[in-house]
Amino acid sequence: MGKLTAQAIAERAVEIGDAEGIDALTIRRLATDLGVTPMALYWHYKNKERLLVGMADHLVSGFALKPADERPWQERLRDLTEGLIRTLRAHPCARQVLDQIDPSEVPSFLVVWDGTLGLAKEAGFDADESCLLAKYLLNSAVAIADAPVHHLAGHTDEEVAQIRRAKRLGLESLDPQRYPHLVEMAGPLTGGLATTYDTFGVDLVLAGIEALAARRRGGAG
Repeated sequence: MGKLTAQAIAERAVEIGDAEGIDALTIRRLATDLGVTPMALYWHYKNKERLLVGMADHLVSGFALKPADERPWQERLRDLTEGLIRTLRAHPCARQVLDQIDPSEVPSFLVVWDGTLGLAKEAGFDADESCLLAKYLLNSAVAIADAPVHHLAGHTDEEVAQIRRAKRLGLESLDPQRYPHLVEMAGPLTGGLATTYDTFGVDLVLAGIEALAARRRGGAG
């Protein structure tokens, strides 16, 4: 094995987290997988908390923020949001990792955060609103990326189909007089939204931002 790097450690940690969940990840387990002693890992990450920060940096570093261009801020904000969702979607453990770290300690996340703040400012929001916008947008991107993968991680395609079928039948068996809409929409609620989930989610979040920005411009006029 070549020289052990912080990136190689974080990459293997993410693989374990994706396959088995964060709770299964320990320094000792990771060292065994990498064929080294735990002390070799402590050289790079002194504890699991620092390892999680390294994992978060590795996860988000797969997303390269595009340099500023002449397109409207709305298009660039959509690119940023969709790009982050695609990057996080590939990793079932992403939500768990990001929930347990301080984003200000993650260099690659700082780049995305700063870019979001810049676009909010360009859209006409003041400093307080830009901070809130960035927080809501980035949290929304993480949630959108997480929903279809996290709860069904570790299951085969056949098992996923069985789980969804059982949930659909459960909703369809509800009293239609009391829960008419749940019964009517049981199909899409339990797995029929895969092709539109991301697009609708991003549209919903960005439409709200664009509406607020237009209201700010109207008030300024």
